[in-house]
Amino acid sequence: MGTLDVSLQRIFQQLIAGNAGLAIAEVDTYLAAWPNPQTKEKLDVLQEEYRLMTEYWKKGVRDPQLDNQYQRLLQRLYVLCANIAIHKHMMSSSYLQGLYTAARQPGQTWSITAIRREMEDFVSDVAMLELEPENKRKEKSKAIYQQHQQQMNGLFNYILTGHIWTEGIGVEMEEILLSPTVDSNDQQLVVSAVTLSLMNRFDMVKFRTLLNVYHRSQDEHVRQRALVGWALSIDDDWLTVYPSVREMVGELLKSQRACKELTELQMQLVYTLDAEKDTQTVQQEIIPDMLKNNQFRMTHNGLEEVADDPLEDILHPDAAEQRMEKLEASYNRMKKMQKQGADIFFGGFSQMKRFPFFYDISNWLVPFFMQHPDIAPIADRLGENKFLNGILTKGPFCNSDKYSFVIAFQQVMGNLPENVARLMSRGEVQPAEFEEEELQQPAYIRRSYLMDLYRFFRLFPNRAALCNPFDNSKQQLGMCLFFASELFCHTPLEKQKPEVVAMLRKKGLLQAADTLLKSFPEDMRDVQYYLWTEQFDVVLEMDPNHEKALAHCARKLFEEGNFGEAVDIYDRLLLLRADKASYMLNKAVCLVNMEEYEDALKLLYQLNYEHPDDLSVQRALAWALTCDGKLEQADKLFQTLVRVDNPVASDFQNQGFCLWLQGRIEEAAEALRTYHEKEGISHAHFLQWDVEWLLKRGISRTDVRMMEDLIGA
Repeated sequence: MGTLDVSLQRIFQQLIAGNAGLAIAEVDTYLAAWPNPQTKEKLDVLQEEYRLMTEYWKKGVRDPQLDNQYQRLLQRLYVLCANIAIHKHMMSSSYLQGLYTAARQPGQTWSITAIRREMEDFVSDVAMLELEPENKRKEKSKAIYQQHQQQMNGLFNYILTGHIWTEGIGVEMEEILLSPTVDSNDQQLVVSAVTLSLMNRFDMVKFRTLLNVYHRSQDEHVRQRALVGWALSIDDDWLTVYPSVREMVGELLKSQRACKELTELQMQLVYTLDAEKDTQTVQQEIIPDMLKNNQFRMTHNGLEEVADDPLEDILHPDAAEQRMEKLEASYNRMKKMQKQGADIFFGGFSQMKRFPFFYDISNWLVPFFMQHPDIAPIADRLGENKFLNGILTKGPFCNSDKYSFVIAFQQVMGNLPENVARLMSRGEVQPAEFEEEELQQPAYIRRSYLMDLYRFFRLFPNRAALCNPFDNSKQQLGMCLFFASELFCHTPLEKQKPEVVAMLRKKGLLQAADTLLKSFPEDMRDVQYYLWTEQFDVVLEMDPNHEKALAHCARKLFEEGNFGEAVDIYDRLLLLRADKASYMLNKAVCLVNMEEYEDALKLLYQLNYEHPDDLSVQRALAWALTCDGKLEQADKLFQTLVRVDNPVASDFQNQGFCLWLQGRIEEAAEALRTYHEKEGISHAHFLQWDVEWLLKRGISRTDVRMMEDLIGA
């Protein structure tokens, strides 16, 4: 939610705690420093009501309505304080202050009646265009769309910079957003304005409006915007002030559809935050492969077709077919990424958000329509272009990118080869298309809208003036991890949490996964939960033979130096999985550390026989032989290990010790010197553990000091 100064923070802290009296006192102090007669008058009314309530309570009389009265007073106090915070936030940003002022010019009326009349008249005017003569229809259409767009832009700014809604405004706005006589594009844009306003400062009426619109709207585009809006605006801080939110959301979540769509939305938000990473994959891996295998090249004059090389056809008759196969593979990889939820176009289109079209904040979130006054002239100049029409109707682009594409398309058309431009105009070159049915799926509509929002909050020049749900700098995923909200505790949605946790862990978002795991109720804390939270002792209480838990306990015991106990657990693991070579290897290493070399070597010889190419086995065997004094055998293995590609640094150290024990001092020093170089150790120094190991095998402390000197020479 929006940022606050220290004095406002103190007020809101008391409200969050549900302390109406202390909050009133803090507001009184605040208004003494920042006087506002109208606000002070409203506060005096609340203060008097609270005084009377307190006096009656102190008499010891139990009022059955006390709790309800107190709660309503707390809510009215929140509205008062939220409006103070909103006004201060508007005035602290020159950009928002400009929007606030522009939307409230003298003569401009934003009554609900005027808003509804404007929207319904627009639908009627557009319908009546069919009755206009052909020669007048185009100009009349431009005038209608121009005037209406100006009004909608003003309405967007008015809602964004407005105060907390009253109950009456909420009911009437909800009717507008559900009305079949209002254009869907207008409804979608209003939902986006409400969303931005709601994310900046929680408003119970706006939240309920979006919740009801999501539940009741028959327009899927409006529904999905409303879903995204209320989900990203969830703020557990205000559940004390508005406890009825739990009941409202709980009732909604009785619907399987709502649970399914919320789960999809949570996962889509995670993918949305990967836009920059997906861009790198496309630009650094996929696009270069596609360029290597296409028939065009980019020059200073634009795109030019590459002529076929007749000699290439003779020497490599299959080259063209192979290029096409590679090109298709690259394309399919990119399409697969997109179907999985990747935003593969962010990088390319992020460079196209500097057009004047995007100076208006509402244009970042307005649904795409060719009659938009800012692009209609471009459409007229381009005429009927079937390639462009295919991109806009069946292409996998969000609304914001479609506007960017139209504006950029007119600029590049002149640089295309004439034959290519002609083919595109006639529709003989077709872009990648999505099936019509897929484009109308709720998941697709929602993903497209999330892409619009992400571009807005990442690229809009004045985005810092608004609360950014995609800012995850303070907490992994930030506001996007709405699944962890208290609102969803003890609801049917909890059944979907393990699926989301698994997805977060798979993507390496462990902090976010842990945050969500903390919201799991006791009855959902099964074996998988305790594995995720690494409570392996609890797992073993539930399932004494759980392999993963046993393996973790063995590893932990090994790290703590409890090698005997670790061996016992590896024995249990080998009874469960006798074929698991890693368990036998780890047991052998434990035995080496226990100086039970004979038993360790039996296991290692067996492993080396069964897995002759396993370097980990050879490494452990070489070290065990060294520890057991079988230095010549160990030396042969070390010679192999240090000659492999990318040898492990520790192999040089172990080889050095083996050579040293054989009295081959110069060779030992060279191996140890290599080890220090690979580890980036600036001066030769042996660890105490290594020194003690050497002392046991006849190397004196003087030998150690002289070796350190020789290595550093």
